Amino acid sequence: MSCLAAQGDDVNQRARNPIIWADVPDLSALRVGESYYMSSTTMHLSPGLPIMKSRDLVNWQLVSYAYNTLGDNDALTLRNGKSAYGGGSWASSLRYHNGTFYATTFSSTTGKTHVYRTRDIEQGRWTENAFRPALHDHSLFFDDDGRVYMVYGAGSLRLVELTADVTGILAGGADQVIIPDASRVAGPNPGLPAEGSQLFKIDGRYYLFNITWPQSGMRTVIVHRADQITGPYEGRVALQDKGVAQGGLVDTPQGDWYAYLFRDFGAVGRVPYLVPVRWEDGWPVLGVAGQVPDTLPLPASGGMVPGLIASDEFDRRPGEPAFPLAWQWNHNPDNDRWSLTERPGYLRLTTGRVDGDFLSARNTLTQRMFGPECSGTVRIDASQMQDGDFAGLGALQKHYGLVGVQLVGHTRWIVMVSAESGTPIEVERVALDEHIAFLRVDCDFRNRADRAHYFYSVDGERWTRIGQPLRMTYTLPHFMGYRFALFNYATKSAGGSVDFDYFRLTKL
Repeated sequence: MSCLAAQGDDVNQRARNPIIWADVPDLSALRVGESYYMSSTTMHLSPGLPIMKSRDLVNWQLVSYAYNTLGDNDALTLRNGKSAYGGGSWASSLRYHNGTFYATTFSSTTGKTHVYRTRDIEQGRWTENAFRPALHDHSLFFDDDGRVYMVYGAGSLRLVELTADVTGILAGGADQVIIPDASRVAGPNPGLPAEGSQLFKIDGRYYLFNITWPQSGMRTVIVHRADQITGPYEGRVALQDKGVAQGGLVDTPQGDWYAYLFRDFGAVGRVPYLVPVRWEDGWPVLGVAGQVPDTLPLPASGGMVPGLIASDEFDRRPGEPAFPLAWQWNHNPDNDRWSLTERPGYLRLTTGRVDGDFLSARNTLTQRMFGPECSGTVRIDASQMQDGDFAGLGALQKHYGLVGVQLVGHTRWIVMVSAESGTPIEVERVALDEHIAFLRVDCDFRNRADRAHYFYSVDGERWTRIGQPLRMTYTLPHFMGYRFALFNYATKSAGGSVDFDYFRLTKL
């Protein structure tokens, strides 16, 4: 029995699936020595391509982002009516080679494949190069002979050779289909053709992991293997349970193997699972009797606070980063319109233009919601708002919900807005005689209830429910789990501001 397994003998002290009950999709993981590192997808958010670290495969903390901004175009900056919702950067590939970490991704929003590298994954600076085209769901691979490849595509999977310095496609290098119609091993007529490639070389043999989705079936893990990188490949279904799929393999220092995968989990997003792996006749065999276990012989989770999500009093000591890594801006920020120094101890959001709605507003600051239940609270000072401004706390997705302060003429109102129907509708408003307001959103993801409830207070102690519960719905146009969102936007004229005193998270 391994050391990790021994730590989990007491079922009450074992890790449980999902190992992270929050939106951390498109996982790519590796181990370097005693440490594990994992990248994920955050799409239109900035900074992006998050890097997480763990010592036990269960308890993760954010340590870095590969980029601050993916690019500078209208979609990524919410200009001229464009956005990168559902776009930005998609599935990444995290690799370690000759002392350098590589995090690669691709983007339909930029039309490029992006390569980021650093020698210090936790504290170092990432450098970037990019090339065209955008290679869909690629897997970066360094072979033993020094050649570098990417496997990519959907349905029929392709191999393309890169330059040795990973700056572009190698002219005259390998460029071919290696597995035509890769989904066929899971049955005919896939609803989702094979994609999400992750390529590994283990004991001299190549293993390619993919996801597919047979019609009238569920998300399925398929694996192909070959003795040569160019093939021929033989494949089989590796896991078909609970829709847990897309990912790859990682081993422990003790010699245990796990598959890191994720599962669509309603409005909270796509959540990570760990699945034990054993080897049989040169094939990785996933699960326990073909099923995803609820518990694992690994240390129990200590929770996601503050490793992946965090409260924030907006107090900053000299030399501290502007924001904890839990925060990401909705699209690229306008850095001239936010401040943590104009009023120390507060986050000031100042409007820089007029916007028609919440989704088009810039400088909305977000972080993940999480299950099974969570609550976010803010205290805001609305004394510097201008007529038509709307600021507060939201649940960000296409079908969003907001509770905030709106200034109409010289009157402040607490307003709850729901876009549950797809169109934002004001559900309730209450006059606010103060310039200070406390706002709260409670979320229930138990048994996929997916409900958000909205509250306000004038003293932070006595709370009043406002509006109606939001039925949260995960939508493909946004392709992301719901997020807490601090916002301020103008509907009449720019220049007003609001000060956020704090954001406090509570696990209900």
